[in-house]
Amino acid sequence: MNTFFGIIQNNAAILSEEESLHCVKVLRHKVGDTIRVIDGKGTIATGTIEAAHAKQCAVSLTNKKTVVKTRNYNLHIAIAPTKNIERIEWFIEKAVEIGIDEITSIKCKNSERTIVKEDRLKKVAESAVKQSQQAYIPVLNPLIEFKEFIKNIKADVKLIAHCEKDEKKNIKEYVTANKSYCILIGPEGDFTKEEIEIAQHAGYLPVNLGDSRLRTETAGLYACAALAVLNSH
Repeated sequence: MNTFFGIIQNNAAILSEEESLHCVKVLRHKVGDTIRVIDGKGTIATGTIEAAHAKQCAVSLTNKKTVVKTRNYNLHIAIAPTKNIERIEWFIEKAVEIGIDEITSIKCKNSERTIVKEDRLKKVAESAVKQSQQAYIPVLNPLIEFKEFIKNIKADVKLIAHCEKDEKKNIKEYVTANKSYCILIGPEGDFTKEEIEIAQHAGYLPVNLGDSRLRTETAGLYACAALAVLNSH
């Protein structure tokens, strides 16, 4: 059964213009077909198509349920977009499949990319949510300057992954159930020493993500997967 994003109200759902076009013109669904609709906020529903219009597809719902998040932690990863944006798209896709609550693109001193197409990243996240049959889409924040981001973030555990030879603890040393985490992942050229100092003054602790020097998107996914595994016990 195909899954689509839509606005769900009572026993009806309306697909967005883009989702309607995909449903009717690409997948060739018609009136009477059964589809699954999610709103990205926890509701999953099934129903039959009442109006198969390419601009606004209407669905009559026959079954609806609210899914409660089962993960015992909240994860926010702030990551510097790579020059090749496809690598960050890959990270978002896999992170959503594994489980993540919020992603922020940060602009650092050594960033190679300073422009991000938010709509494109949102589509990648939505596609991953549908593919993995989840009920929630993570928050995707617009690109923000590193120093501005640092000022306002609240989390139980705040970590920064960098390549400087400072004393660092393995990520497993910081993991405790029912905590919120914010993890900073820098650009290919790493955070500058000034950025590291700013982060540490703001309460971010240096974290070790293994012995290898990881690419930006790999480091982000490592952190995401590590928290998923360490919190599963």
